[in-house]
Amino acid sequence: MIFVLCGTSDARELAVRIRNEGHELLASVVTESAAHSLTEAGVPVRTGRLTASEMAGLVQELNCDAIVDASHPFAEEAHRNAMKAAQEAELPYIRFERASLAYDDHPQLTVVGTYEEAALEAKKRKGSVMLTTGSKTLATFAKHLAGDPDIRLVARMLPRKDNMELCEQLGIEQKNIIAMQGPFTRELNEALYAQFGTTVMVTKESGKAGAVDEKIESALKLGIDVILISRPELEFGDVYSDYEGVLTTLRERLRVNER
Repeated sequence: MIFVLCGTSDARELAVRIRNEGHELLASVVTESAAHSLTEAGVPVRTGRLTASEMAGLVQELNCDAIVDASHPFAEEAHRNAMKAAQEAELPYIRFERASLAYDDHPQLTVVGTYEEAALEAKKRKGSVMLTTGSKTLATFAKHLAGDPDIRLVARMLPRKDNMELCEQLGIEQKNIIAMQGPFTRELNEALYAQFGTTVMVTKESGKAGAVDEKIESALKLGIDVILISRPELEFGDVYSDYEGVLTTLRERLRVNER
């Protein structure tokens, strides 16, 4: 049994490939929409967050052979919990992460290490600021940007009830909410930037599958300042950005376990 932390489209594809290799697996996701996507693909799934100890207990109960962490590049808590659970259960930990994108130096692109830094950079620039970083860190940006008469804070996020309620709590007006599920084409990005008069766009370095390159390229093409939040730096051990790397490692690890 392989325990797979999922949450992105490429993680779903990896889970399908692991299953097609003949491995029994259980995918773990946070949201119902992610669970539905995996269920449609015929992948067994459980839903909800797990602490490190809960995950360790579950993988031991299921008699798992390995933990494959294919959660989102910015799911830092999930990464730490999975690594700790693997250590407690004495199981191999394998990290799958979409490759980072390389960007040439550009005068309108600023790379920062945290959400707080991104908010402060946006505050210095003023204008119409479009956030494409999701709802989890919205409060950080609202603290610095909402209510500033020289800033229009536009939040682009998934069309969920809790997200809309959060925007209301943080004082973000309905006219400044883009409730849509991606991925977005370059043409749609450009149309949204034009519609909201965007002068600053804030995003995370999630990689190609997250359509970050389209967001950035579209913004820079239109002369929009881009603030890019770099990925958390963690020591993962075995890390792969291709499916075959994970599958080969599983074959080798399971072959050793069978001896």
